[in-house]
Amino acid sequence: MTDTTSPAGPATAPGYADVFDTTPVGRWSAPGRANLIGEHTDYNDGFVLPFAIDRRTTVTVGRRDDRLLRVSSTFEPGVVHEVSLDDLRPEALEGWSAYVTGAAWALGEARHRASSPAFAAAGSDVSVIDPATFTGLEVFVESEVPVGAGLSSSAALECSAALAFAELWHVDVGRATLAAVGQLSENEAVGAPTGIMDQSASLLGAVDSAVFLDCRSLDAEVVPLGLAAAGLEVLVVDTRVEHAHATGGYAARRASCEKGAATMGATSLRDLDVDDLPRAAELLDDETYRRVRHVVTENARVLDTVRTLRERGAAAIGELLDASHASMRDDFEISVPELDLAVDTARAAGAIGARMTGGGFGGSAIALVRTGDRDAVADAVRAAFADAGFGEPAVFTVTAAEGARRDA
Repeated sequence: MTDTTSPAGPATAPGYADVFDTTPVGRWSAPGRANLIGEHTDYNDGFVLPFAIDRRTTVTVGRRDDRLLRVSSTFEPGVVHEVSLDDLRPEALEGWSAYVTGAAWALGEARHRASSPAFAAAGSDVSVIDPATFTGLEVFVESEVPVGAGLSSSAALECSAALAFAELWHVDVGRATLAAVGQLSENEAVGAPTGIMDQSASLLGAVDSAVFLDCRSLDAEVVPLGLAAAGLEVLVVDTRVEHAHATGGYAARRASCEKGAATMGATSLRDLDVDDLPRAAELLDDETYRRVRHVVTENARVLDTVRTLRERGAAAIGELLDASHASMRDDFEISVPELDLAVDTARAAGAIGARMTGGGFGGSAIALVRTGDRDAVADAVRAAFADAGFGEPAVFTVTAAEGARRDA
């Protein structure tokens, strides 16, 4: 892959026409996501409950008459990342553009992965995909999903690109397959060992609803949240402490989970429940046991949250959110002081419940608040960060939104 600077690119905020000479044929977008509950359960074949948010990443795409894939964005004004479709392979892709070029590679690679769990469960016939028929494209990226905030800016980019590529290359597959494409890209092209939750939320999201996903079967169900009717909002506190899933902390947690499952004689931690924890405590070292305990109890909390939403409504899930954060802080050890302060302060200021969201080691916390308490909670968090000498957080509300779509 090569980087070239377009002489037509202005110094700031370019658009498609400022970088490329071709005429765009369409615009596609996909949302980031906030995970209501169910953290680090996805790659353990467990349960998750994310929702798509009303902040989106957009790709504007034009056709070429050759085999070049060229990618530019508002992130790097005037810079174009360029790679031949004949040279697409994970080791040749790098930087942020790998989320786009990786999606193209993964779409073509899908035919070789038809028997893998994610693609097999999705049900599409990926064996008919022929990357030799793919034609060159020019892709311009714009995003309003904060990067490094734990709101899955990566999946928003992968899914918007994958949706566009599938349509333009006449690849007739369902959204569950595109989620598998996005996960494959992130795992092998980007090098982050994540599960399929983020891509599923970005592709399957619906207004005022969460996506209840069984990460083993990939069965997905839209669960109404009813936040507006209940007078509730989700407040996001972006600590602006950046994280990166491709770094060691995330991979180390995944390795601990695999070790714990193997020692317990299980295919994955999904096969364990809370009744197995006493035996796990006997067989596992303390750190591995605590990693296992988080995943096992988090799976139970997801199921409890879905049941509570259906039977009692969103105002009754606060204790489950709180318990989830405590488990991530103490057992999985993926929180940071800024996240803990955001959660503790939000609760003290009147939030119904709060927890960190995303992979951890930075990023964001979410707080479920009554609409009338929103400003007071936000002000309290900002003041607490200032008193602690932390950088000012970004505090904003999100609503559950529609998944990936073609916009034009």
